[in-house]
Amino acid sequence: MMAKEGFPKYERICKENDIQVLFDEGQGFSVYPYRVIYLFRRDESRPVTCRLLVSVSKKRFHHAFKRNRVKRLMREAWRKNKAPLYEICQKDNISVDVALVYTATVIHSYEEVFTKTQKAVKEIVKRYSSNHEKHSTTAR
Repeated sequence: MMAKEGFPKYERICKENDIQVLFDEGQGFSVYPYRVIYLFRRDESRPVTCRLLVSVSKKRFHHAFKRNRVKRLMREAWRKNKAPLYEICQKDNISVDVALVYTATVIHSYEEVFTKTQKAVKEIVKRYSSNHEKHSTTAR
């Protein structure tokens, strides 16, 4: 099943507890202008999803309209690039939570945000695949 390109409410991380778990237990890496934190989980009580948290610091962007602009760019780039991650989630029946924390001090163009989001998604997929292969070879 191919992932739809929408970004519905159930694909957003809203609960404080979910956010806390993601930052406490998740793994991270940096792809400028992002700090990416991700957590794969297998929870039978929830549907298989790729959820996103977008964060832009008030310290870096004092004006709300600038923070909102960056968040809109990030969400749109995610919406367009999440398909590879969705395929893994559907195939392996797992869910992933991702936090994209914007660390730059300037607003980058949509094209740059798009390519960096694409790179971040590919890195998450790569890390999952290498980790998944390690566990499947040791389990035999």
